Amino acid sequence: MVIVALGLVASFGVVPASSMTKLLGLPNAHLTPGARNPAVTQATIHSTICVSGYSSSVRPPESYTQRLKYAALDSGYNLRGDTSAHDYEEDHLIPLEVGGSPTSPKNLWPEPWNIVWNAGKKDRLENAMHRLVCSGAVSLAVAQRVFTANWIAGYKRYVGG
Repeated sequence: MVIVALGLVASFGVVPASSMTKLLGLPNAHLTPGARNPAVTQATIHSTICVSGYSSSVRPPESYTQRLKYAALDSGYNLRGDTSAHDYEEDHLIPLEVGGSPTSPKNLWPEPWNIVWNAGKKDRLENAMHRLVCSGAVSLAVAQRVFTANWIAGYKRYVGG
């Protein structure tokens, strides 16, 4: 539904699709398509992502993610021209909790805080999908697609409206 609405709005010239994507809190799919960690597969989830402390063990240092965030904001990857770094979280599109690449720039983007569909809401979806994958209720591939397709639609489905 959201994807159709984006296309309709864009085709009528009201708001460009890229601007609408920014307003919704979704990353630019060309710059941030998502990237997976090859060490995390359906067969390895119980020795990787489902082990307590896994995410912190693979999370890149803040010095690395901050550098990417500043570069992205300075190059135009920002919301309505806001380049204030504290208004964003450098976030993994495919979360570490469901096997996202820790360091690939294709999996990291400056996610805005000052919108309805912000980093805090995405964090709730990340936790829900992690629980579902580790319990066997959802496959790893499905969980990863939730984030690469449209995490807002995933939130509505798995967390609630």
